[in-house]
Amino acid sequence: MINTMGKRAFSIALILSTLSACSSKPEQKEIERVPNKSAQALYLDAKQTLDSGLYVRAIELLSAIDSRYPFGPMSKQVQMDLIFAYYQSNNVAQSLANIDRFVRLNPNHKDLDYMYYMRGLVNIKADENAFQEYFGVDRADRDPKKTREAFKDLSTLVKRFPQSHYTPEAKKRLGWLLNKMARYEIKVADYYYEREAYLAAANRGKYVVEHFSQSSYTNEALEMMVKSYDKLGLTDLSKNAQSTLNLNK
Repeated sequence: MINTMGKRAFSIALILSTLSACSSKPEQKEIERVPNKSAQALYLDAKQTLDSGLYVRAIELLSAIDSRYPFGPMSKQVQMDLIFAYYQSNNVAQSLANIDRFVRLNPNHKDLDYMYYMRGLVNIKADENAFQEYFGVDRADRDPKKTREAFKDLSTLVKRFPQSHYTPEAKKRLGWLLNKMARYEIKVADYYYEREAYLAAANRGKYVVEHFSQSSYTNEALEMMVKSYDKLGLTDLSKNAQSTLNLNK
């Protein structure tokens, strides 16, 4: 019988093997092993493979098409499918690289809105951590660099393509990302307050109020400002923050 520690070690090994299996771009020899078919026939195989959720194999097939027929009539669709396959296989680096290449070479493409949407999703995924999610670790105190990038990507989509099919979903995700960034600032403020760095704590609270006023953490930020200013003896600033807090309740 496998004990608890053994089960956990086995799970870690399984995660590692899964990530390593889909973490790199296909080697040239793997692409060369793809059957020598027409672009249309290969794409049909790739599409069926992609729809079946066999993303690693789909990447091999799509990469072969992209390599053999870079200027074919379906080249742009192949590139977009390849981005999706990399995303689904958790290869965020290759997905981002392909998105940036597509946007750079096709600044006026009709599916540019989809590229910004996918870039936002990929950056969200890049911020995830399989091990910390598995062990239930709170990651709110991590630097949300990729979260900020995702917010920028989806904001660009909403502003540039308000009528896009992807805009409603992007708006929902923007609200979630806003709360995530605000929560990070509150965590940092708590860290400073616990170490008696009251001015730094107050400034973090002020930052949330000024930049994330639409988040659900505004009142917590104001409370942080009130108690931090009290500790600093800044009575007027504390009263002002309290008055704003009272209006929000």
